[in-house]
Order: sequence, then C-alpha cells, then structure tokens
Amino acid sequence: METQKVAIIGLGRIGSAFLSNMLARSGRGVELVAVAETGDTPGRQQAVAEGLFITSLDEILALGDGIDILFDLTGIPAIRREIREKLMAQRNHHTVVASESIARLLWVMTTEDELPLIEGRSTGY
Repeated sequence: METQKVAIIGLGRIGSAFLSNMLARSGRGVELVAVAETGDTPGRQQAVAEGLFITSLDEILALGDGIDILFDLTGIPAIRREIREKLMAQRNHHTVVASESIARLLWVMTTEDELPLIEGRSTGY
C-alpha cells in the first residue's frame, strides 16, 4: 500500500479532534509529516507529546511534493487564499489541499464520535 504523506494546518477544536483520530489510525497507509499551529491548543500539546514536527505554514509548503495531502483546518479564508497562492507560485501540482468538508467526510467514515461543529464557520474552498 502506498503511504500518503499528510500535513495539518490548524489544531484548534476541529484540527485537534482530527489529529487525535489520525493518530489513532497511524500505520494504515498515512504518515503525518508535519503540523502547524501558532496557539497553545490541546492539539498542539498533543502533537508535541507525540513528537510530531511542528512548524509554520511556509515550512510545510516548502516540503513541496513531500506532502501529498494538506488539511487546512483553520477555517480562515485568508489562510486558504495564502495556501493556494503559495502552491501556485511554487508550481506545486502535487499537493492536494483538503478543506474541513473533506476532513468531516473522513471523520464520519472512520469513527462514531462527533466532530466539533463551529456555527457559522466556512468549511469549503
């Protein structure tokens, strides 16, 4: 089985829950390469405890095709724009950007737990 190299941007309520779900399923064809979170969130603390590479958005994007799937779980439209613009500037046609909508789809396919819902939050691209 080919391993998908994944990064997560944003470890707030949604990102923290998604990180826990991914870590519970590690070794199943997915390698969590890096995460980015500027705040001191429970997800960031968990990433530190797990020994994950915690870095910035720019450093994750600099990994180029070393990232197959980038989950943008920030919910911030300006970050979404920045990711798209920087990937285009780098001519990175490899990395797929997955929104919170995709994370929610994966969530319901892999667990019975509820993923936090943030009212009024935009989840698509």
